[in-house]
Amino acid sequence: MYKLVTNITQARAYLANHSLAAFDIETAPIAPYRFTEKAALDPHKSQIVGISFSVSEGSGIYIPLAHRKGDNADQSEVLSLLRDFAADTTVTKIAHNLSFESMFFYALGIVIQPPVYDTIAAAQLTLKNEHDFRGLGDSGLKKIVPVFVGGDLPTFRQVTGGRHFDHLDPADPETIRYACSDSDYALRMYHALNWWFAEYIPKHRQIVELVESPTAVYCGLMKYNGIPIDHDLMLEKQSEALSAIAGLKGEITFLAGDVDIGDNAGTAAFKRYLFDEQKLPVFRKTDKGKPAVDEEALILLHEWCEANDHELAPLMAMVIDYRKWGKLESTYITGYLKHINPATGRIHPDLIQLGTVTGRFASCNPNMQNMPRAGKDKLGVRNFIVAPEGKVLLALDFSQIELRVGAFYCRDKKMLETYKNGGDIHAQTTTVIYRIPFEQAADKNAEGFKDRRTIAKNCNFGVFFGLFPNGLYRTLKFDAGLDTTIEQCESIIHNLKAGYPMLERWQNETIRRAAGRHYTETWLGRRRYLPDIISSVWRIRKDNERYSLNTPIQGTAADILKLALGRIIVGLPDRPWLRPLLQIHDELVFELPRHLQLCEALFRYVFRKERR
Repeated sequence: MYKLVTNITQARAYLANHSLAAFDIETAPIAPYRFTEKAALDPHKSQIVGISFSVSEGSGIYIPLAHRKGDNADQSEVLSLLRDFAADTTVTKIAHNLSFESMFFYALGIVIQPPVYDTIAAAQLTLKNEHDFRGLGDSGLKKIVPVFVGGDLPTFRQVTGGRHFDHLDPADPETIRYACSDSDYALRMYHALNWWFAEYIPKHRQIVELVESPTAVYCGLMKYNGIPIDHDLMLEKQSEALSAIAGLKGEITFLAGDVDIGDNAGTAAFKRYLFDEQKLPVFRKTDKGKPAVDEEALILLHEWCEANDHELAPLMAMVIDYRKWGKLESTYITGYLKHINPATGRIHPDLIQLGTVTGRFASCNPNMQNMPRAGKDKLGVRNFIVAPEGKVLLALDFSQIELRVGAFYCRDKKMLETYKNGGDIHAQTTTVIYRIPFEQAADKNAEGFKDRRTIAKNCNFGVFFGLFPNGLYRTLKFDAGLDTTIEQCESIIHNLKAGYPMLERWQNETIRRAAGRHYTETWLGRRRYLPDIISSVWRIRKDNERYSLNTPIQGTAADILKLALGRIIVGLPDRPWLRPLLQIHDELVFELPRHLQLCEALFRYVFRKERR
């Protein structure tokens, strides 16, 4: 039975003595954004109109908070209820898309505390067919309810008729039914999904409860806080980029004649000019067998023109530069500017916690995880992110987390000793690749340190994940600009494997186990199916063998980071000045006051935990 409750004493009585409670919020835009598209989904442009709870199948209460007609509950009493509910560690708080609820609770100054359970994350850890897990688009409540528990839920448009939710009368039975059914069916899905896990992949329930659901709360906090941006600097750099693009396009037109090169020099007309008229060699082809003019192809063409003293060498250099400028402007200026929230002046990207098959985060609208390294682009994209006045930005990362996880798996004595003694595997690899002394390779202040270290990381990860000499050659050539030979790459791989003899043994055992089970998994049991690991097609089989090595390491590292997010959530109510902003692979970014005592307190806290 669903019912309307405006007396908070009655609401507390409904929730009392229950260890499980599902909840769901209804929102509507505030006055300045009533006609702004999707404003109801943005906690900076909208507010909670009401909240529903369900503690048993078929029951639910709806508490109206800000409806424009009918009676609402007292807002201060509701806020007190929400604070107590969110902080109660004896109740598992269940929601479908917990990050959304987390955003709106955080806007009220509330951080939802574990235990929590996000049914949308749980759904994504169930199979939709024999080998594929559900994606985010497959996991909406209205999609999975018919599959797991039966029944259909009313749509928002059916109930509202295109109006905002606060226009509805909270006492209308349809309003109550819509609001309460989301909580009721989230609770039903909790039981149904846990039955599925028990039947098929028991470890996935633990991942949902201990890893993904607290992570969903943290995602909501990051989404709410957003990324502070220097808007004026972006406009200044946009003007600089557009000027450079126009200048290069003019020079290219002068050399190539009236050839339409488009925005990225990838037009059919430009390809005809290069390969049909100028007879340049085709180094790479598209999947359809056509000549490619991607970044790697252009670099190879430029090198060929220079080596053969071809008159088009200057043109190819300009085209490469033109494409770089174009990508920087379109991706990191135009792409970022359109996502600045006018209510906050910040970018609030979507952080998708199950955006990759290994369990790592993905980011979109825009992607804030693929910014160029500092000093590696002509615009200085990372300078667009600035701390507000009186604040500082703090970035903390896990040192060499994936290689440490790899060492844990391999149990290689030399690798373990290196880490136990504070050694630096990336620096050791840097000495092999660049033929420089170890002291220089490990010196963070040495010129080119970050670039060399990034390449060394790629080599180490590549060897761990079964990289072949050709793959290493491409990494070194196109990412680092190093002219190594295939033979030298073979030597690098051989030396790394010889230095860590248990590595190859672990690789062989892991591939053999995955081939027998047709899946691989992380240390916590996050599973990835690999049906093609026994393919008769060599390339497909080898790709899957690499996936079988990649997932345990990269996925376990992702699990470790997500476990850390759950611990941070527990400490945030006592540290409201610490604001999570962004997650980038193994790095967490925070905003905090530029106050010496607070900064020192944070550093003491972090390092005390690290020593433990």
